[in-house]
Amino acid sequence: MSTTRRGTVLDLRRGNRSALLRALYFDARTSRQELGAATGLSAASVSNVVSELIDVGLVVEAGIVNSDGGRPRTLIEINRDYGRVIGIDLGETRVRAELFDLTLGEALATIDSPLASGQHEVDVVLRIMVSSLRELLAIADESGTRVIGVGISVPGIVEQGDVVLVHGQTFAWDSVPLVELIEQAGITAPIFIDNGASNLGQAESWFGAGRGSRHAIVALVGSGVGASIITDGALYRGATSSAGEWGHTPVAVGGRQCRCGAKGCLEAYIGGEGVLARYREANPRRKVGTGSEESELAALVAKSKSDPAARAILDETALYMGAGIAGLINLFNPERIIIGGWAGILLGVELLDEIRAAAKAHALHEAFAQTSIELCMLGDDAVARGAATLPIERLLSGELS
Repeated sequence: MSTTRRGTVLDLRRGNRSALLRALYFDARTSRQELGAATGLSAASVSNVVSELIDVGLVVEAGIVNSDGGRPRTLIEINRDYGRVIGIDLGETRVRAELFDLTLGEALATIDSPLASGQHEVDVVLRIMVSSLRELLAIADESGTRVIGVGISVPGIVEQGDVVLVHGQTFAWDSVPLVELIEQAGITAPIFIDNGASNLGQAESWFGAGRGSRHAIVALVGSGVGASIITDGALYRGATSSAGEWGHTPVAVGGRQCRCGAKGCLEAYIGGEGVLARYREANPRRKVGTGSEESELAALVAKSKSDPAARAILDETALYMGAGIAGLINLFNPERIIIGGWAGILLGVELLDEIRAAAKAHALHEAFAQTSIELCMLGDDAVARGAATLPIERLLSGELS
């Protein structure tokens, strides 16, 4: 009986702490009185928990403001220097690793490591990740702060369990125990892994174009294509962290060959690699440019302003993307659809009106009327920042200290 009661009291205290931390994190600087109103906790509970958080250094007092007709109020906020977090974006063409303070504002340090086409062997990626982690951990250590956790974004399906396994079909990864491999290389900070589209969705939901939405979908369009679903203000996660494998929904039966092995997948038409391949096939004597996939797609977008052949490919891309988005609208009836990822931003800046028109033509009228289609707000490092939300999420829930 006493054990049950103690567990209940501990759970209550942990719940109160989590509620206050979340309110502080997302509403920024506030007072104890406002925290009570936001969380529904009593003044005594707020005072006790805030005192505990100040004692451990996670919360700090941040000045005093005058109150109308009452005593001045002391403001409190999350201590951004309580610790550091690292976010890693494993993409098709690079590994981007970034060091953040707890607010996940501008990155304190960034390491970009390019990946050559097809250079996705586990040992190659592992070597780059471990090297980047060691460098960022050293930077944090030099500043006198510890890294409380590492978040990693990967393409494909993440099977969460006692051993976290990554299934990346386009990388030819099958049941790769990535966390275990990184730990075996001597990295001791807690590590969390999720699908890149899920992490982009969480970043946009917390800090970007999805903030304040109860129901939204964030599309990640890079070399590959995925989507994350936000419902009732929270990221939807299924049995495995595969987000919505939107890019592998068929849009043309018997259509173009996709890297996953199937034919007619949306990714083969709107992913950066697919767009460039379609242009080359239709115009074998015309060069797009040289360099990275990103620079080639940027060159194609620029070329489309004067080259009808390039314009035709982009118009077709807008049609496929709009039709794919219409399917999401019809299935989920979201308030917002947010287009992100490096290719999504490049294409969206040029084609957003055409994408909206194509979505309108293919979606149910009432569902489309309730949805806005927007570009993401966070830019190139959105996926790495989204990865960094993984340890922050554990900190706010009380799983990390």
